Amino acid sequence: MKYRAVPNSDLTVSEIGFGVWTLSAGWWGDYTDAEASRLLNRALDRGINFFDTADTYGSGKGETILAKAFETRQDEIVVGTKFGYDIYAYGDGPRGQRELPQNWTPDYIRYACEQSLKRLERSAIDLYQAHNLKADSVMNDDIYETLERLKEEGKIRSYGAALGPSNGWLVEGSAALRRRRLNSIQIIHNLFEQYPGKRLAEEAAEAGTGVLVRVPHSSGLLEGRYTENTVFDKNDHRRHRPRSWLINGLKKLETVRFLTENRKGATIGQMALKWLLADPNVMSTLPNIYNAEQIEEFAAAPNQEDVSAEELSALETLYAENFGVDEEPMKFKGVEEGSEEARALLEISAAEPSAASAAASRVST
Repeated sequence: MKYRAVPNSDLTVSEIGFGVWTLSAGWWGDYTDAEASRLLNRALDRGINFFDTADTYGSGKGETILAKAFETRQDEIVVGTKFGYDIYAYGDGPRGQRELPQNWTPDYIRYACEQSLKRLERSAIDLYQAHNLKADSVMNDDIYETLERLKEEGKIRSYGAALGPSNGWLVEGSAALRRRRLNSIQIIHNLFEQYPGKRLAEEAAEAGTGVLVRVPHSSGLLEGRYTENTVFDKNDHRRHRPRSWLINGLKKLETVRFLTENRKGATIGQMALKWLLADPNVMSTLPNIYNAEQIEEFAAAPNQEDVSAEELSALETLYAENFGVDEEPMKFKGVEEGSEEARALLEISAAEPSAASAAASRVST
């Protein structure tokens, strides 16, 4: 395993991380605490030291399973968790991709932080991330002042922002990077879905903010395990996608198989991760891990041969041509790029705090 520094902190994270949502959210199967513990410890044994979760994953389960799994190994891991969704007022909430209401008040952030610390059984959270920012929360100075206070108090060691839940949020991410002193920004980014991830990664580098990448395999397409006959389980969110998503994805996959041709033992899943890690500002990638075989495969990815400059150029050309597939453009969430709302948000993101807070109230959410 190889490791990279979290900017402006004393933290170092593995190039391959473990997103704990697969073990706690119920979308990838149901895991007992013992089963989750075995997978998590196996990952740590293979050099994966960064574990990313959120208080909303299983209404706290994503945090408690880390405490149970690493009861005697807490000093070996770096933990990122998230806050913002009010899991206390709304309980487990609806299943699926519908979102719970968010609460960004200082009192709630402090309460959420204390509850996460208890569940994690830690004295400090290594990386505390605002979960799925919208325009209003990007410009809410109270959030970031509270995070600075928590950092001064030793409750958190660094903080960042996660964009989502679906792909998009370019304008919101750009505004956050311009205005906030973020250690990290977490985005969706992969070889097949480079917009707006590539733009955000470039802006993060300019801002001195590290990048965490989730969905690095385009919801599994780049793992190379699917066929035209693949059927997803009833709780799998990909079951609700049109069949064209799978068929077109398989066509795209064939155009990038050259990445494994002259690399003995390399898998396309590993090379998809290596493509992301070609960007030195990407701190860690978060492939979806839900079995031991994936741990072995992905943990070995950093040791594969780097993607060459020639290969990067070829991949750039393929992406520009949508890998030879004619399909409807993807729809992106968040403030529309180039809109009046986008211009206003980006303009006020560079304003003085008091002026920005006042102007932000005029930007719709």
